[in-house]
Amino acid sequence: MNRLMQMGCTVEVEHSDESLHAHVALDGDPVIRPGDEVQVHGEPIHVAFGERRTFRRMATLRRASFLERTWTRTCAGFFEMNELYEVSFTPRRTL
Repeated sequence: MNRLMQMGCTVEVEHSDESLHAHVALDGDPVIRPGDEVQVHGEPIHVAFGERRTFRRMATLRRASFLERTWTRTCAGFFEMNELYEVSFTPRRTL
């Protein structure tokens, strides 16, 4: 199995008071599994405040090995379990 795959992608970037995000959609919608890595190539993207822009770029998808995938699942499961804990910094007093 080829662990490196080159493909095109669409990058959507928004920088506004409502949202600050960057989403990448790979051409062909390959399944991304635990431990896989995606690297988007090209010049750095700069979007001014209040703008939402879309760019076309090339990307490399590197598939994780069996051991990397297993390690990622194990660590992700541990940290997801920790998200179930509730932490509060409110002093115990009657309001």
